[in-house]
Amino acid sequence: MAGFWGKRRKEEQAQQDAADADLDRRAQSALVQADERIRLTADELIFAEAELGRDATAEVRSALDAVRTHMAEAFHLHQLNHDEIPDTREELRTRNARIVQLCEWATDLLEDRTSALESRIATVRRAPEILAGVRTDAARLRTRLPEARSVIARVSERYSTDAVHQIAANADEAEQLLDFAEHGADVSERRREAGQREQALLALETSTEAVRRAASLFDAVDDFEVEALRAQSTLADVVADSRQDIVAARTAPRTPAVSAAVTALEQALAALPGAGVKPDPFAELTQLREANSALDAAIAKAREREARPLPTPDQIRHAVDDADRQLAVARSVIAGHRGWIGADARTRLAEAERLRADIERLPTGEDSLEESLQMARRAGMLASEALQLAQRDIDSSRPQDPGGWTGGPARGRGGNDAMTGILGGLVIGSLLGDFFD
Repeated sequence: MAGFWGKRRKEEQAQQDAADADLDRRAQSALVQADERIRLTADELIFAEAELGRDATAEVRSALDAVRTHMAEAFHLHQLNHDEIPDTREELRTRNARIVQLCEWATDLLEDRTSALESRIATVRRAPEILAGVRTDAARLRTRLPEARSVIARVSERYSTDAVHQIAANADEAEQLLDFAEHGADVSERRREAGQREQALLALETSTEAVRRAASLFDAVDDFEVEALRAQSTLADVVADSRQDIVAARTAPRTPAVSAAVTALEQALAALPGAGVKPDPFAELTQLREANSALDAAIAKAREREARPLPTPDQIRHAVDDADRQLAVARSVIAGHRGWIGADARTRLAEAERLRADIERLPTGEDSLEESLQMARRAGMLASEALQLAQRDIDSSRPQDPGGWTGGPARGRGGNDAMTGILGGLVIGSLLGDFFD
């Protein structure tokens, strides 16, 4: 047996040695890679500052300074691993793990910061091409101005001011954006020729964004006419469906919620504009859908209540009274034998009291009736369990020798008989409570 355990320890030690050797190799490799990444980033930073300016590269420069500070710790730890002072395996393992952690953090940080500059550097290097594209796109978009104004005028004659408000100024705003884009392109070109790289890049980026926004405004105008026609078509279907729902509601249970929902839907239908009035199909569709959905929900809830009636106030009152009775008995027994009662009985009693208190906090209304009944029954059941567990604790705590009790065995039996009577009364009370439910 000793030979077996000795062999097992040798195998485990060999595995640990292999893992330590692998960690040492990873630490050395990570140091080399991180150091090379620092040197490469420093070189890239020089070119980036020449392309973008010093302010645009501030985050990379700050990251590089932070990485150099923390990498000094990594190199110091590696030096400690190879100095003349002997180290334990745990010390070497801890240092190498820290070296790997620092190097990975440094590499990830520099990758993140430099990648953010790559697109901007590419933009600067492609500036002439991008500027030409901005001017071409602006000229092309200008050809859409007449059609956009025509569409806005056409839909303004057909739909209400509120409906058209979202696109009414799109053509004018798009024209202003195109003017701004062309001016920004000229500014970018002049700043670039003057060697003002940062300002040239800023003007170029804002020009590109202005063209993009102008295109989206034109698209919104084109989409509006189609979406308005689609909303009108959908509105007609929803009107027909709503009228059918009102008829169907006559066969549903007549609850106050159903009646109110029917009235609201009828009012929404009556509020639809008549002939000769410019409509707002988007707002009308939204209002009618909300009223229609509210009626559907009210009918579904009423039918659910009809299939599964709510508890009556009398049922809830009986359940609460039963819980109060059982809580009172459990409290009395536990309070009278505190030194003998364990955690289980006390926990059941505390949970029952919490549930009983929560019943009073429930909001009034139909939605709380079923929950109130369930909580009351649960509180009563927990109080009953608390009493049973308390009786168990009391019985187990009594001395087995009847002589240890004043009054002899009869008194011990009398206590059991009394508790049995209490438990029996609670059972009968529960049955009566269920009967009244």
